[in-house]
Amino acid sequence: MRRAAPPGSQPPPDRSLTTHPLDDDKLHEECGIFGIFGADDAAALTALGLHALQHRGQEAAGIVSYDGRQFHSHRGLGHVADNFESEDVVGRLKGRAAIGHNRYSTTGETVLRNVQPLFAELEFGGFAVGHNGNLTNARALRHELVKRGCIFQSTMDSEALIHLIATSGFATLIDRLVDALRQVVGAYSLVALSNSAMIGVRDPMGVRPLVLGELDGAPILASETCALDIIGARFTRDVEPGEIVVCGADGVESLMPFSPRKHRPCIFEYIYFSRPDSIIEEMSVYDIRKNIGRELSRESGVPADLVVPIPDSGTPAALGYAHEASIPFELGIIRNHYVGRTFIEPTQRIRDLGVKLKHNANRGELAGKRVILVDDSIVRGTTARKIVQMVRDAGATEVHMRIASPPTMHPCFYGIDTPSREELLAARMSVADMRDHIGVDTLAYISIDGLYRAAGEPGRDDGDPRFCDACFTGDYPVALHDLADGGPPAQLSLLAESA
Repeated sequence: MRRAAPPGSQPPPDRSLTTHPLDDDKLHEECGIFGIFGADDAAALTALGLHALQHRGQEAAGIVSYDGRQFHSHRGLGHVADNFESEDVVGRLKGRAAIGHNRYSTTGETVLRNVQPLFAELEFGGFAVGHNGNLTNARALRHELVKRGCIFQSTMDSEALIHLIATSGFATLIDRLVDALRQVVGAYSLVALSNSAMIGVRDPMGVRPLVLGELDGAPILASETCALDIIGARFTRDVEPGEIVVCGADGVESLMPFSPRKHRPCIFEYIYFSRPDSIIEEMSVYDIRKNIGRELSRESGVPADLVVPIPDSGTPAALGYAHEASIPFELGIIRNHYVGRTFIEPTQRIRDLGVKLKHNANRGELAGKRVILVDDSIVRGTTARKIVQMVRDAGATEVHMRIASPPTMHPCFYGIDTPSREELLAARMSVADMRDHIGVDTLAYISIDGLYRAAGEPGRDDGDPRFCDACFTGDYPVALHDLADGGPPAQLSLLAESA
């Protein structure tokens, strides 16, 4: 994951059309994890689970399995289908236990040594781990481990965790894992596989999601419930913040080795990251997104003829807005779902045309209409400007934009791909200035209290907020140790890039 750079640093180069066209104007979750223990075709089921979690990471995928005697691994760049469509590949991943990982990264090149799950032979046997999130003291940990003679093969902070386990003085794997986790600070969930168990861990504040499921008696760990649905598994419960779940031959054991902390799940999971058909913390992502649209309509309604989502992430909120405002909902913008990496060189002319690779105006619905566009967020604003112009060119007489999140004003250091603060449009401009910059007649965001109401809370209690909302408020619940030491890891020679 690319970490946000500190104030005064140079912005990264324009990546338009070099990875996923126009996706550089969205925030990105970093990865998805999945594991199953004690099931026939474990690797095949893991591949299906990763398919369901593809939205959480599109740069690389990997699976590690265990057959009771040895571990098997396949990791590759690209989508899950690029790596695990072949029966030969999946067939070589033998065993009744497997874990898998999808990765999203935008720092430098995505190379095979950074693809997870990572695997190492340790004193007690083999150990594989897949990780979602960031360790915010990764730089200090890595520096100390290198001084102690540890040799790193990747730039992952999850590799630091492996070294901490390997060098721990405790006897059992679980005690070593607890010892290692007590030395790390961050927002994370992880799934690990040893010779005798599959292990799931969620950080003490529960910022990153992790759920427990079951298929014919075989326990499953996954980032989201949609990964359970694809294989016909049953959702059991969310893994609790600070919980270690050990899935072995004797069943599922729960450990709570850390001091209780205030639960602060990431609110952007509900706004954008998670699939709308997932259930996170016993709440429907789809229902919350529709509620956000209803709140938007109440807070910032405007006369119009159509409510149009910017697909696909804006669709549930647009439905809620249209229902609350009694304005017709129409697909005024059609998305091309078959856009991936492109061979086209990012010349300025191609950048100017690039929006039509992914979105195209439905002229028959837009011409002569007052249109409300609904999207989940504005990051840099580059794509929003092009879409607004496209809608005007299709004949819309008015274009209003409503955003299903508060202004994104602060970088995230907890496992989300966020630009530097200087690149965040809302950190540089007022709403009025952004309105003029994007070219809309009106622009409005949902309020922070409105967002909390949409999630079933009466509002944001500034003294005791329910969610991690640092990207909106600057209220970082997990200490940013590496920042205090002089900058994010991406600015340092001892790079600690997370999974």
